[in-house]
Amino acid sequence: MTPTEAVRSRRSIRKFTDQPVDRDMLTRVLEKAQRAPSGGNTQPWHGIILTGEPMQALFARIAQEFPKGREAHKPEYHIYPPELDGAYEDRRFGVGEDLYGALGISREEKGKRLMWFAENFRAFGAPVLMLVHTPKYMGPPQWSDIGMWLQTIALLLREEGLDCCFQEAWAVYSPQIREVVDIPDDHIFFCGMAIGYRDAEAPVNNFDVKRAPLDESVRWEGWN
Repeated sequence: MTPTEAVRSRRSIRKFTDQPVDRDMLTRVLEKAQRAPSGGNTQPWHGIILTGEPMQALFARIAQEFPKGREAHKPEYHIYPPELDGAYEDRRFGVGEDLYGALGISREEKGKRLMWFAENFRAFGAPVLMLVHTPKYMGPPQWSDIGMWLQTIALLLREEGLDCCFQEAWAVYSPQIREVVDIPDDHIFFCGMAIGYRDAEAPVNNFDVKRAPLDESVRWEGWN
């Protein structure tokens, strides 16, 4: 698979099969991803790879919290800026509506939407969940480095025929995650990453995820 093919075929997968993921394959991906760039070669990323009983124990713990709604949410950072607006908010809202449209769930069916949202905290059926954290003193440049590492992993997973879903949703349950998984106290929990094989027939994995035209993101200067 070429880099272009990996980029084009990568998407956030929200329904996985139960096919197990080979540890040697994951090790190969993660070892290659260590070549991801980072400012000053700091390599500020840390991951915990869960499967089997440890992953199910985390799911069970969060299942106790989910019925409490937003009262149980205690993220260590703003997942989205409170002032998010304009095209950025339109894109965020739009992809959500397209997702629920693919599932055949209307805006009025709040219960069904909530039930679907709960699938986040079962990693959408993936057999592997990676939890990502970094020292609290790391700043925006190092968080950018972590993003490059995660994108590198995602593209290498595609090369192996695997898929993933970046899940910042896990951040709302940071204290509860720490009860089950050993994350250092002086680290901030960032996100989860579901890893596995996509269910190619699932509508939620096949709706069109719109992208902004290039001229909304890039300006050219000094070119003829």
